[in-house]
Amino acid sequence: MDIQRVPISIYAEMTPNPAVMKFVANKRLVDVDHVEFQNIEEAAISPLATALFHFPFVKEVFMSGNFIAIHKFNVVEWETVTQEIRQFVLDHLQEGKPVLTGTPAAKATADHSAPAKEAVPASLGEIETRIIDILEEYVKPAVAQDGGNIAFVAYEDKVVKVQLQGACAGCPSSTLTLQQGIKNILQRMLPTLVDDVVPV
Repeated sequence: MDIQRVPISIYAEMTPNPAVMKFVANKRLVDVDHVEFQNIEEAAISPLATALFHFPFVKEVFMSGNFIAIHKFNVVEWETVTQEIRQFVLDHLQEGKPVLTGTPAAKATADHSAPAKEAVPASLGEIETRIIDILEEYVKPAVAQDGGNIAFVAYEDKVVKVQLQGACAGCPSSTLTLQQGIKNILQRMLPTLVDDVVPV
């Protein structure tokens, strides 16, 4: 394929979560909205994620679009391993090895978290649909910039429940993001309908 002729580049980018580093490629890496692996068993459908879990400091791997966000254990500092990981990912891609070889299991629906936008069930009410549209259009792009993802879970008693993934999960600033960013957007766009936004 002609894509092989384009020189591949990878750069590392810090995220608001100090335990997560984002590795960004100049090409799309996965054709799904996102995929998250919390251990090597879950990573069976991704040769790249499986290989990354062989690094003893890799805790979780999150992939979306053109980036991979790696969550590390606190046994090393990013300064000592970033270049090694960047080169490892670059070599994998330059050798033409696949990033994903299968479709992620529908774990999201089993967890009652939202599937990708196109798979939202028709049984959702008008308010839930509007919340999902706002999250997709205004929140997801910003969260992706930080190496993460946000998924709608539920709307009950004027409280929006969301699931934070990738770099956003466990991030020290995620509470601030939820309270000041997402809550403000939803309250501005859906006045009187949203009192709070909480992670699950």
